[in-house]
Amino acid sequence: MDIREYINLCRVKKGNMSEAELARRTGQTPQNLNNKYKRNTFKVSELEKIAQAFDSELKIQFIDRETGEPII
Repeated sequence: MDIREYINLCRVKKGNMSEAELARRTGQTPQNLNNKYKRNTFKVSELEKIAQAFDSELKIQFIDRETGEPII
């Protein structure tokens, strides 16, 4: 699963939040957000804003492929 698929699943879980509403909550235009979806290019700072829009916290981890456990 890539990041845009994950964001879309979160939008559905958060009451079918529209892409336009997510754009508004993150301070960007729907067109700008849509372009990021198409290119799948999100900066960590943008993901933090998206997490805030979902009233959640962003957590990024590296997972060991052999054990399936976080490295740290």
